[in-house]
Amino acid sequence: MILISFNRTKESNNLKGSKNRMAVSMSFINPILASLIIFFVIWVGAASASKPHIVSFRSPNLYPEGITWDPIDQHFIVGSLRQRTIYSVSDAGVVDTLISDLSLPENVTFLGVTVDNHHRRLLAVIQAMEPLPPFSALAAYDLRSRKRLFLAPLHGDADLDSSLSRQIANDVTVDFSGNAYVTNAAANFIWKVNAKGESSIFSRSPVFTEYPVNRSSPYSFCGLNGILYNSLGYLLVVQSNTGKMFKVDAEDGRARLVLLPRDLPWADGIAARKDGTVVVVSQPKAWFLKSDDGWAQGTIFDETALEPEWFPTSVTIGGGERVYVIYGHLEEGVFGKGEREVFSIEEVKSERESGEEKIWVYVLVGLGLAYFLFWRFQMKQLIKNMDKKTN
Repeated sequence: MILISFNRTKESNNLKGSKNRMAVSMSFINPILASLIIFFVIWVGAASASKPHIVSFRSPNLYPEGITWDPIDQHFIVGSLRQRTIYSVSDAGVVDTLISDLSLPENVTFLGVTVDNHHRRLLAVIQAMEPLPPFSALAAYDLRSRKRLFLAPLHGDADLDSSLSRQIANDVTVDFSGNAYVTNAAANFIWKVNAKGESSIFSRSPVFTEYPVNRSSPYSFCGLNGILYNSLGYLLVVQSNTGKMFKVDAEDGRARLVLLPRDLPWADGIAARKDGTVVVVSQPKAWFLKSDDGWAQGTIFDETALEPEWFPTSVTIGGGERVYVIYGHLEEGVFGKGEREVFSIEEVKSERESGEEKIWVYVLVGLGLAYFLFWRFQMKQLIKNMDKKTN
């Protein structure tokens, strides 16, 4: 009886030990699964972060020059070369007609576009290209009703601009009060159009014409181009034919050169992220710039190659503070080199910033691995201790 009882006790202890080891093993498996899930999520995130977002869309002979992002409706907005139509493009490439304004002169071009989010308006620069009769204007459209609110003609100074065959209204930005600022690429000045649609010449600073232009280079006629408004009360504007950037006081129009380590040749579009990074695009590249002193001077901390044959012209900040350029093949459309149906909006990344993101991914992976190894060590020790107690 004593022997039987002893054997039963031993069997019971062995059974308890097995159950304990099984429980420990299950608790050991849980952190393994958790670690694997962590690794999977991190690597999937890293893989997706490394691939730029590309939006291909179809619209016959659209040839868009301007692009902006509507943060409320969460889609891109693009202009058109000769269709008197503005389109929305979803991040999946679905194209819808947003504005169709057939009251405009035939074959005029929608160039710069921007969303006045505080007043839910779309502002669009309208320009007639040669050989059409001269026509420059800024249109405002209500984004709720999609009706035109005003059409503001943009005129130059008859005396100062007498040598020009036409004005060239180019890009537009807007302040919180609804005042729009439009660049004149031909005469190198900035128009201001108030919320009522009344236009005037806002800044004709002599600094805009201080720097030499190589008249033998292509598009040497294109001066002031991309423009953006900063909430601190100034504008940043780039000049294509000199590669300069200027800071313009939004109250009195006084301008001064932004000191950069080098010029930005053929600078075209400009946009700013919430972190203060300014992105400027030209046909061959995009520059990423920062400033620590309110743009008295700036630094170029990175640049990214673009596809010049696809003729990138404008840049915008989309959802998630991502930077996008429009590949509108504009030159192909202007010179009638053929017909095209497919265009694209592509995310542009800073390699330097992407490298910093990868470093954080490696740090997270290292922490996850350390967590896994720590748990493994603890579980081994726990199993050993349980075995000793059982025996």
